[in-house]
Amino acid sequence: MANQLSVAPAQRDLNWIKQTIQSAIELECSTLPLYLSAMFSLEVQNYTAYHAIRSVIMEEMVHMAIDANMLTALGATPQIKNIQFQFPVQGLPGGAEPDLSIGLAKLSKPQLKNFLRIEMPDFLLKQIGRGENYPTIAVFYDAIRQAIRSNAAAVRAAVQAAGSANHQVGDDIGFTTISATSGTDPVDQLIAGIDEIIGQGEGSSAESLFTGAGSEDEESHYAKFAEIYYEADYQDPQPPIKLTPATEPQFFKGRKIPWPEVVNTLAVPADGYASILALDPSAAAVTVDLSAFDGGYSSILAALDLAWNGPAATSWKTLGGAVHSMVDLRVLSCFNILRHQIPDNIVAQIPQLYPKEIARLRELTDLTKPVFYGPRFLNVNPAS
Repeated sequence: MANQLSVAPAQRDLNWIKQTIQSAIELECSTLPLYLSAMFSLEVQNYTAYHAIRSVIMEEMVHMAIDANMLTALGATPQIKNIQFQFPVQGLPGGAEPDLSIGLAKLSKPQLKNFLRIEMPDFLLKQIGRGENYPTIAVFYDAIRQAIRSNAAAVRAAVQAAGSANHQVGDDIGFTTISATSGTDPVDQLIAGIDEIIGQGEGSSAESLFTGAGSEDEESHYAKFAEIYYEADYQDPQPPIKLTPATEPQFFKGRKIPWPEVVNTLAVPADGYASILALDPSAAAVTVDLSAFDGGYSSILAALDLAWNGPAATSWKTLGGAVHSMVDLRVLSCFNILRHQIPDNIVAQIPQLYPKEIARLRELTDLTKPVFYGPRFLNVNPAS
């Protein structure tokens, strides 16, 4: 993955902005398999945890769409169809969160810690030893923001030059669109899009876990995951106290949220279960379902790509179809893949099959109980 943040600020020109927004698209897309894997592992696809995770997923798609609109406004072409992630990964696209190691796994307290780390506000990160220059997602987007301001004239000219090629996709779920219409400044529009992304993920201000008025002051992604982790709603302590990593549990003492029933899927190894499938007598049936899911996931990426790169007249329907296809993924995962149990004798061999990954697999999967396959999220689209 390219590390755009390694480029010195003085060298961050219009081309850097375009390349980095493409990385932002990939960054937002990278969270979808992570969060979907956790959501699909819920035995009941309903209730509090499910709806919280689903709402985050929907907004991650909104963030990806905002990034795609930003890139298109600058006259570039969003590339989504062939985005590839080989989970587990070290760091996120664009150079964000370089020391974060994360992969596909069921919902669990350790995996929620990873999610909280992805969405953690800067003011909390700094208090756990991450300095001013540590490349968080917010720092990544702030670098784009600063480069837009530093190259304001070139940005305005690029949006003006894009003209009819500026293929904006709008919707009624919060997309920011950018245009060169009279009376509007595209620089302000681009920055507003970035502010929406950061506000929904981390919170709107230095010490708030809420998004602000622009998103109806809903809970940030960090707060939603924290509520599942602490098994309670957010509630301001009385008397008021400062929010820090140490005091954070005191902010989640509201209505109790029962821990959901979770299917004990095996965290996806780097080989995508290949070593296990080589030993599984049911490998043919399992592979059919894994491949069907991968095909469905790849079709969604292709549809998202087409929404920005296909006919403008059908872009909204194409995007809507991609969102609806998430339902098909749920069926392919929950009713097919997650019903395939890994034989106990193979589970017993996992330490030998994956000696370099066993610590992570044990942390994210209970190997003392029945273990099931989970979705791999392989992109099988042919290279363009």
